[in-house]
Amino acid sequence: MAITASHAPAELAPPEPPRPRWSASEEASGLALISPTLLYAVSLLALPILIVFAYSFWSQDYLAIDRALTLENYRTALFEPMYQDLLGRSLVISLVVSLVTVAISYPIAWFISFHGGRHKNLWLFLITVPCWTSYLLRVMSWKVILGYQGVLNTGLMSAGITDQPIASLLYNSNAVVITLVHSWAAFAILPIFVSLEKIDRSLIEAARDLGDTRLMSFVRVVLPLSLPGIISALLIVMIPTVGDYVTPKLVGGKDGVMIATAIQAQFGKGANWPLGAALSVTTMIVVSAMAGLTVLALKLVVRKIR
Repeated sequence: MAITASHAPAELAPPEPPRPRWSASEEASGLALISPTLLYAVSLLALPILIVFAYSFWSQDYLAIDRALTLENYRTALFEPMYQDLLGRSLVISLVVSLVTVAISYPIAWFISFHGGRHKNLWLFLITVPCWTSYLLRVMSWKVILGYQGVLNTGLMSAGITDQPIASLLYNSNAVVITLVHSWAAFAILPIFVSLEKIDRSLIEAARDLGDTRLMSFVRVVLPLSLPGIISALLIVMIPTVGDYVTPKLVGGKDGVMIATAIQAQFGKGANWPLGAALSVTTMIVVSAMAGLTVLALKLVVRKIR
């Protein structure tokens, strides 16, 4: 008797569909769509910086540029007492303006977020109204307010607080700080408001149910969760104010001169573009380091509070 074993043929798995080439994928299509714009934006940002960076290693003899590499411009920018003083003053003013602006902007953003109700958009609209006017006009208005015969001095004398105008209100670093704080306050309020709006209100209620007071729930819940907005506001204010040229020129006087004035002088009347480029690069590096340290210190403080 023959024994035959019948084996059923194994089922063949259906062949996998061929994978489309990467060039035909959605990622490639999206990249091809944004590439021209991305390259254009990067070129606008990177090329000027690269040109300034290259100039900083050259030297200038009257109107001729000597392209032999040298570090003399950086030695001057870092070790010349005048530029050290200007850069140090600029960093101090920028840091003070950033901290004061955030300290003023945070309560305003908190009030709009937690108590603005259905009028939040109206409040934000009113905050941005001053930005509709020219930056130069806003600076000039503070010159009128703080001037020797300005609005503030006139009001103080009318109220009997002073007998004569106060000459120290204008043309010093304090006037620069006041003007910059006013000019950048709206730009600090908006990112803080956005971070506060993202906070889940139930977390605050849970903290209150667990026994926290209003102050402690703010310190332990609201403040840490709004830290991204605070950091954004600090950077938005700090980085541009170091290089501000118009405000120190109009309201700073000799005591409010900042590093941007020296940079402009080298690119203008000084006719020393390599030194101006070295001052610019040095300022960018120092400001970036200061911004990073400020953000790190803020994170450490908030972590210690919690």
